[in-house]
Amino acid sequence: MAEPQWDPKRPRWQQIADVIRQRIQDGTYPPDTLISESRIQGEWGVAKMTARKAVAALRAEGLLVTTPGMGSFVKGDG
Repeated sequence: MAEPQWDPKRPRWQQIADVIRQRIQDGTYPPDTLISESRIQGEWGVAKMTARKAVAALRAEGLLVTTPGMGSFVKGDG
């Protein structure tokens, strides 16, 4: 996937959350897809805290559900 054009006026974690949100909405990431902090770090070359903030934002929106010891997954309809 092509790297997004980053807006220097917005925090990187918000922009990463925007990309992941779009991928969830367009079906690129279907329900039960693991969205790990390490995956975010590897794909976008960001620090762990940046990845963690992106995941937390998506979890707060109800798009991800986190299971302790397993990770954060795209929430299904059920």
